[in-house]
Amino acid sequence: MFQPGELLVYGTTGVCRVEEITTPDITRADRGRRYYLLKPLYQDGVIYAPVDSDKVPIRPVISREEAEALIDLIPSIRAEACRAPTLQVLAQHYQSAVRSHDCKELLELMMSIYAKQRQAEAQKRRLGMVDERYMKQAERLLYGELSTALNIPYEDVQPYIARRVEESSYT
Repeated sequence: MFQPGELLVYGTTGVCRVEEITTPDITRADRGRRYYLLKPLYQDGVIYAPVDSDKVPIRPVISREEAEALIDLIPSIRAEACRAPTLQVLAQHYQSAVRSHDCKELLELMMSIYAKQRQAEAQKRRLGMVDERYMKQAERLLYGELSTALNIPYEDVQPYIARRVEESSYT
């Protein structure tokens, strides 16, 4: 069980701080059931999540070492632009990566969409709306967790990654 003050990853919301463990006095809450009161770090609002529920995945934020190791993997990942026969199939593919709650899968998804974006730009076209939506969601989730794990501001994550990848190409 997580304790107040701890940071965790809650489903597709991303990084949240456990504000308290409580039995809320709200009409939809089961009487006597304990809930985490979660405050998302990178969006507004609060979330009441049952302590004993397995409907929405909750896990600890990755460690600094895991974050650094993930960034070190970037040069070795060969991203292929994902093509699908329909937008629905494409969205399902992207959604499965987002719902995996795995940082490496989010990174691979982002790199895949980025490859697709470069191809579209080379043809003087724009990236599709489905691609853009999932790119933003994957970035928000991954950068939020990396920001927390590395203890750096959210807006510094992308430049930090770029610098680390560039440095590794010289070694």
